[in-house]
Amino acid sequence: MTPEEHAQAASDLLRAEETGQQIGLLSLRHPEIDMDDAYAVQAALMAHKLAQGRRVIGWKIGLTSKAMQSALKIDIPDSGILFDDMAFETGAMVPQGRFIQPRIETEIAFVMKSPVGGEVTAEDIRAATDYVCPAIEILDTRILRADPESGRARNVFDTISDNAANAGVVLGAERHDVDDFDLRWVGALTFRDDEVEETGLGAGVLNDPVESVVWLARRMAHYGQRIKPGQIILSGSFIRPVECPPGSRIQADFGPFGAVAVNFA
Repeated sequence: MTPEEHAQAASDLLRAEETGQQIGLLSLRHPEIDMDDAYAVQAALMAHKLAQGRRVIGWKIGLTSKAMQSALKIDIPDSGILFDDMAFETGAMVPQGRFIQPRIETEIAFVMKSPVGGEVTAEDIRAATDYVCPAIEILDTRILRADPESGRARNVFDTISDNAANAGVVLGAERHDVDDFDLRWVGALTFRDDEVEETGLGAGVLNDPVESVVWLARRMAHYGQRIKPGQIILSGSFIRPVECPPGSRIQADFGPFGAVAVNFA
């Protein structure tokens, strides 16, 4: 893809977000699209949002579980950008029509106190972490999940271009030192409308959510980026996405680690 095509794809995605009208698969429009193209589209999308006055507040990591990687036929995670207008308080009500096809995932969030980047280690990430807390990621898709004519599903390049399907972040009130818990054993019961939909453990995220943040710091360095102090890092989901039709009430109970909730009007 050319830089002009990256910019056009980003503009189309931004329009889809604003209008609620999804666009077709970029992987069909541009059969030659590769990983670098997808992150270039994402970077162009970020440039648009920054020009609109948005502010980057962190990053999300996706495709950290074997099941999700297998579904998209890829063996590495992906990442996306958190903007200031994506943040919701725990227990908040998401207005109807804010998202196109919202889903949620349950994860552990890291909030950083020091910058990190390059060939970092797990020890570097632990030292740079201010605290960890329960989190819900809200997903949305500005690209069709499947092409209506061919039936072909979106692939990882579509998802990365679409800001890794990121749409919102909800942090729980509880804050913990990164070494207070073995994060591999931190899990959650995820409820929709008072019924358990999914359960999982932190070990589902690259065997340790800390390793997920290591991966992010190294990937960002490849694209000349760096994790900054104060940024939120969503380390990756340990459950399958839960659909959130209008009226959904979502609660994630992490036991002694805390809880987080969000509702959809």
